[in-house]
Amino acid sequence: MEGETFLWLIRHAPVDGVAGTIHAMDAPADLGDRAQLEALRSCLPRGAASYASPARRTVETARALGLAPELVPEFGEQDFGDWTGRKHDELAAAGGEAYADFWCDPAHGRPPGGESFKDQIARVQLGLTSVNAGAATLVVHSGTIRAALCIALDLTPQAALRFVIDPLSLTRIDRLATGWRIVSVNQQIS
Repeated sequence: MEGETFLWLIRHAPVDGVAGTIHAMDAPADLGDRAQLEALRSCLPRGAASYASPARRTVETARALGLAPELVPEFGEQDFGDWTGRKHDELAAAGGEAYADFWCDPAHGRPPGGESFKDQIARVQLGLTSVNAGAATLVVHSGTIRAALCIALDLTPQAALRFVIDPLSLTRIDRLATGWRIVSVNQQIS
């Protein structure tokens, strides 16, 4: 990992599924907004290395952008364990103590059988060490981008959860010899 790294972090396209659901790895992307995909593709660096989470929605988004990404498991979304595939409303209505407790401290709380956002940050930090110097495009999840911003800005996990990261948005950060530089966050390309 010698040299400077220039990262184009893209959140995947919206999920083609039921809103309010904690989506599984195999949830597909809704790639219907061709104009936004094309606008985003036009601002990506040519010839850059590309990486993606192995989730179906990130891989489909990357391919729609004309990328052939290396799949990096460390860039996956936070693992919500037993809650994966369920709707937030359903979990809240069930009145489970674990769900309510999780939202009291979402940065450190762990869903049953899952991981905390703090755990995800550590995983993403490990994944970033595998990105070589130069320009790189990462098609990932909102949590992955928040984790990268947490690392780059030296934030607490709780503070990093304040970032809004919309589908098909672009976040630009650079890993320089002197530290991290934030170029843009949640940029809408049209």
